[in-house]
Amino acid sequence: MTFKHNFKKVLSATAFAAALVVAPAANVSAATNDASSTQQSATATSQDQQASQDQAASQSSAANQSSSTSTSSATSTSTVKKVAKKTKKTKKTSKKKAKKKAKKTSKKSTKKTTKAATAAVTASADQSQATDQQDDAAKRAAEAAAKKKAAAKKAAAKKAAAKKKAVAKKAAAKKKAAAKKKSAEKAAKYWIAMRESGGYYTARNGSCYGRYQLLISYLGGDLSKKNQERTADRYVYGRYGSWVNAKRFWLAHNWY
Repeated sequence: MTFKHNFKKVLSATAFAAALVVAPAANVSAATNDASSTQQSATATSQDQQASQDQAASQSSAANQSSSTSTSSATSTSTVKKVAKKTKKTKKTSKKKAKKKAKKTSKKSTKKTTKAATAAVTASADQSQATDQQDDAAKRAAEAAAKKKAAAKKAAAKKAAAKKKAVAKKAAAKKKAAAKKKSAEKAAKYWIAMRESGGYYTARNGSCYGRYQLLISYLGGDLSKKNQERTADRYVYGRYGSWVNAKRFWLAHNWY
């Protein structure tokens, strides 16, 4: 812009010199005045041009500044967009990382919880198994005790039954022996009665009387059948111990 201004000044000076050469001497003063006016006019024009150029420069500077501002604004907007985009991306990445971390933490927590639950279930199962084993052992012990008690009771009952049976058998044998003895006694008594009197309660042989031919003095004056039976038993059991023994003696001596 300074270069243009100097160039115009040079053109003005050249024009003035040419006017001095061509114009007549009489018109030198006028020419001088005209040159002066022209110079002033040129100076004013130059000033106007300078003002216009300054205004244009100012406008250009303002435009440049505005353009710079626009560019700066655009750059700032672009930067803001980039920052926003980057922030969004960072936020998205952070969110993704947080989500991934949360998922990982949740997975880890779930795995830990599952592991703890599995351990708890296993411990519970072991405890339940131990309890079941204890219950089974207690049940087996109770069953063994009950079985032992039942066996002891059965053995006691069997022993008692055997004892009772033995007693009964012994009693039966004793009873049978007694019955047999009684039968033998009865038979022996009958055998002697038949040998002594033929079985008559009124038979008499000297001082002997009755079915068993006892001394009349033994009967004590009572010759009844009942007294004869009672007196004969007392005599035989007192002298021989039994009618069987009395019979045995009779067989040996023909009397008793």
